[in-house]
Amino acid sequence: MKKVSDILARKATNKMAVTVSPSSSVLDALKIMAEKNIGSVMVTENGQYLGIMTERDYSRKVILKGKSSTDTKVSDIMSDNLPRVSPQDSIDFCMELMSDKNIRYLPVFENNKLMGIVSINDLVRETIRTHEETITNLKDYLHSNM
Repeated sequence: MKKVSDILARKATNKMAVTVSPSSSVLDALKIMAEKNIGSVMVTENGQYLGIMTERDYSRKVILKGKSSTDTKVSDIMSDNLPRVSPQDSIDFCMELMSDKNIRYLPVFENNKLMGIVSINDLVRETIRTHEETITNLKDYLHSNM
């Protein structure tokens, strides 16, 4: 069974855990997200994880409320109550958790140390990769017995 550690091992290091300060402006965080082509940033201070800011946080807590992206701080809109997973957790467990909680990102911790983040896209890609490997193995098996 595939685990979160499999995803983290495949991810490029520049997409594992991009962080911003809670005092950063939302606009600055959005610029980083656009530059890195990611949908979230981890919020940390002095190496401590505080939460995550996502595109959904921005749209619901800034745009829909008529706030300014330059005047609003990341700490004002970040999500700080997301469940945490470990590298040993299964992809199936993460998908169920995301579905139950209606979330798209999960921070990954090992011994209270932030290891990275996994998105629903990461989980879907890994699931597809697993199915493709199974199909290839079955084809190879069938062809070897002919």
